[in-house]
Amino acid sequence: MFNKEKPTNERINASATLISQGTTLKGDVSSDTDLRIDGTIHGNISCTAKIIIGPTGFIEGNIDGQQADITGKVHGNITVQDMLQLRGDCNVQGNISSGKLQIEPTAIFNGKCQMGSVANIVQMSSNELQAEAQ
Repeated sequence: MFNKEKPTNERINASATLISQGTTLKGDVSSDTDLRIDGTIHGNISCTAKIIIGPTGFIEGNIDGQQADITGKVHGNITVQDMLQLRGDCNVQGNISSGKLQIEPTAIFNGKCQMGSVANIVQMSSNELQAEAQ
């Protein structure tokens, strides 16, 4: 009689969180859906989906996600399981670990970079920690 749609996982996964320009957050952010940031975050970001830092976005903290597309500014380390894209006028000050990396010619990146499968990155990191401890 009434044909109400029930929410499905596809509809839930299609949603995204937007932190717009003019918004400042202090503290860590965690999300299971796509996250677009055009504002400012002073804290770490953890996301199991895609993270987009727009041209007016500024992150002061570490980023951990499945994919990331950065056009704004990041002061912190970035760990991405799949593809990391540094676009246009982005400015990244920190170390990067990613499965794949694409950097446009006008992007600025200062730090160390490790690419490859996540298992290789984790193994290399633990070996470096052991070497530093000795």
